[in-house]
Amino acid sequence: MDKKDLAIVGDSEYIKMLEKIKKSYTSRQLKAAVSVNSEMLKFYYSLGEEIISLKAESRWGSGFYKKLSSDLKNEIPNVKGFSVTNLKYMKKFYEMYSPLNRPQLVDDLQISKVGGDFNMIFSIPWGHQRYIMDRCEGNLNKAFFFISKTLENSWSRAVLLNFLDTYLFERQGKAITNFTNNLPATQSDLANEMTRDPYNFDFISIRQNYDEKELKDALMDNIQKFLLELGTGFSFVGREYRLVVGNSEEFIDMLFYNIKLHCYVVVEVKISAFKPADIGQLGTYVTSVNHILKGDGDNQTIGLLICKTKDNVLAKYASESSREPIGISEYHLQNLIPESLKGALPTIEEIENELK
Repeated sequence: MDKKDLAIVGDSEYIKMLEKIKKSYTSRQLKAAVSVNSEMLKFYYSLGEEIISLKAESRWGSGFYKKLSSDLKNEIPNVKGFSVTNLKYMKKFYEMYSPLNRPQLVDDLQISKVGGDFNMIFSIPWGHQRYIMDRCEGNLNKAFFFISKTLENSWSRAVLLNFLDTYLFERQGKAITNFTNNLPATQSDLANEMTRDPYNFDFISIRQNYDEKELKDALMDNIQKFLLELGTGFSFVGREYRLVVGNSEEFIDMLFYNIKLHCYVVVEVKISAFKPADIGQLGTYVTSVNHILKGDGDNQTIGLLICKTKDNVLAKYASESSREPIGISEYHLQNLIPESLKGALPTIEEIENELK
C-alpha cells in the first residue's frame, strides 16, 4: 500500500463518500427487489385474469393446470413459479382482488381505514400473499388489514402466519376504553387501534393453578413474544417499576413506552375477573407516571388493564368514571400444565445447570 492509499484510509471525507455509496446501493437494491416483486405479482394477477376470462377449466377440463404448468416450464425454462399449485393461486389472486376495480366497492369496504389501495396487493411477497388468501377467504377488509400490517412492521412469513392464526383482525381495537373522552382525537384513534381483546398468551406454558406472579414471570420470560402481542411500537421499560409517590413506594406491574403514541403505557395484569377497584389503582399509577416520568415531548400516559375475565357493562361504566385514559381487556391462555405433572418437569435452573 503506497502513501496515497494510506492517506485515503484515514481520510474522513473518503469514509463519508464510501458510506454514502454503500447506502445508495443498498437503497436502490431494495427498491429494485420491491419493483421486481411488484411486477411479478402483476404478472400473476394478469395470468389469473386470463384463466378466468377464457373459462379455461370448463373449456379444457381438469387436466388444464397440469398441461399449462408443463408447457410454461418448457417455454420459459429456469423460472420457478409455474407449478400447478401456484397457477391455481394466481386464479385465486385475481378472483379475490378484481372487485377492487370498482371504486364504489372500495368505499363500501372501508379499505381506506387501513391505508389500503389497489396497488398495495402487489407490495408484499407472494408467499405472504398466499397465506393471506388462504386465511382471509375473500374478506377484503381483513386481507388489507394484514397487508398493511406486513408493510408497516416488515413481518416475516412466520410472524404473519402467527397473527393470521391468532385472529388479530378480530381482536384489534376491541378493548373497552375511555380514550375518546380523555385523549385528543388523533391520539384517541391510535390508542384504540393499539388495544386488543382478548390478548393471546398462548405463547407461554404454565401450571393450571397459577398465581399472578407466575403469570408475570412467564410473560417476562417471553418478553419478545409479549411485545409482539402488545403490538407495534412497544418498548419495555421495567417490571415492578418503582415510583416514589409522596411518602409511599408504588410498584407498577409493567411499564412500557409506545414510540408511535409517544407516551408511557402502564400495564396491570390480573388473574381474576375485573373489579371496579382495579380502575382506581391503575388510574393512580397513570397519574403518578404523568407527574414523575412524563417529559415535555411525551403525550399523556395510558393505562391498560388485562384481566382473566370481565363483565363488559361493568367495565364500560367503571372506565367512564375515570378521568385517566384507560383500556380494559381480557387475556386468553390455554397452554396449562396439569398439577399432576408439576415437579415432573425440570425447572429453568435445572436445565441451565445441566447445560453447564
